[in-house]
Amino acid sequence: MNKYFSTALGRLRLLGILEGSSLILLLFVAMPLKYLFEMPAFVAIIGAAHGVLFLLFIIAALHVHFVYKWNFFKTTWKILLACIIPFGTFYVDAKILSNMEKSK
Repeated sequence: MNKYFSTALGRLRLLGILEGSSLILLLFVAMPLKYLFEMPAFVAIIGAAHGVLFLLFIIAALHVHFVYKWNFFKTTWKILLACIIPFGTFYVDAKILSNMEKSK
């Protein structure tokens, strides 16, 4: 767990895992509970948490963009797009971010 806190890239990876998990919970647990079983409380709670994590992920991605001097059109846009696609943050973590961390 310490590797996630020691670098800006590690913090982005951690936020990606948390943000991606919150999106999955929101879409596949909270939303069905709301519409199938009339239990909207889960959407309010998980939705708020996801909103905060989403914003933190965007800020962290932009921070890493400047720290690591990423080319926006080569890397950063993929990272930013990933946070709005279910399982997207897990994909970019495995295919892009983990490789960058290994090379540093």
